Amino acid sequence: MEKESFQPIQRNFLSYQRLERKQVGFWQDAWYRFRSNKGALLGAIFIICIMFFAFFGSSFSQYDYYSQNLLEVDQGDSAQHYFGTDSLGRDLWARTWYGAKISLLIAFLAVALDVLIGVTFGGISGYFGGRVDDTMQRVIEILYSIPNLIVIILMLMWLEPGIIPIAVALSITGWVPMARIVRAQVLKLKSQEFVLAARSLGASHRRIFIRHLLPNTVGPIIISVSFSIPSAIFFEAFLSFIGLGLRPPQASLGVLVNEGYRYLQLYPHQLLWPALLISLIMLGFNLMGDGLRDALDPKMKR
Repeated sequence: MEKESFQPIQRNFLSYQRLERKQVGFWQDAWYRFRSNKGALLGAIFIICIMFFAFFGSSFSQYDYYSQNLLEVDQGDSAQHYFGTDSLGRDLWARTWYGAKISLLIAFLAVALDVLIGVTFGGISGYFGGRVDDTMQRVIEILYSIPNLIVIILMLMWLEPGIIPIAVALSITGWVPMARIVRAQVLKLKSQEFVLAARSLGASHRRIFIRHLLPNTVGPIIISVSFSIPSAIFFEAFLSFIGLGLRPPQASLGVLVNEGYRYLQLYPHQLLWPALLISLIMLGFNLMGDGLRDALDPKMKR
């Protein structure tokens, strides 16, 4: 063996410390896992397309959602009326997408109230603990024991029907699951080392909750929101179907289903499109929620 084969190789010491693989953050890794889930990606595409047509679909038609034309009643699909017309000659394309926009607005507003109340209530309950937690949990148990449908119906019988009253009625008991999720996360996180370090450095309760605890509960909150939106849309459609929702000429998906149900045997297309749209919205949000749960939950990481 030759002596030259055993000469040391000149290398920089810093080359041993260099990471060859690109560092990936939590949200980048979550996005990679989300887009790898074909079902979640399909659900997100459904939601994006539906929201686009809900806010801009009426511009593709020359008719609006409230104009009546008694000369064109109960027509089928045509080049002028893509989804046909109803019993008053109103264009179902414009009414369907306008109803989808109203239903989505009600759901988003109701879920925003759920997040605001639930995060605040659950965070205070979990962070302070003790008697504060016991008292607040008794309130949650009382609200949880009352059927939410009864509470919603009673509220809508007292309030004037509209977008904001329906959203408020849906959030009366809708924030309870969010509060329980946030409380469980805060109870698990408040004894961690980074919280104890912030407390020892003199950080206030507000700063600890906003800067340290709340960012670590964003994942479960997003997952809960993705499942709460289709539930709110279903409740709004049900309330409008039984006559406790919006009043004509305003339209929502529940109002359109109620109107189309009356003419199901004669003109099934009047019920087909709003019912199909409700199904696609709920399917899209549920698929996207499953994907977000798999992407944001570290225990689901492969």
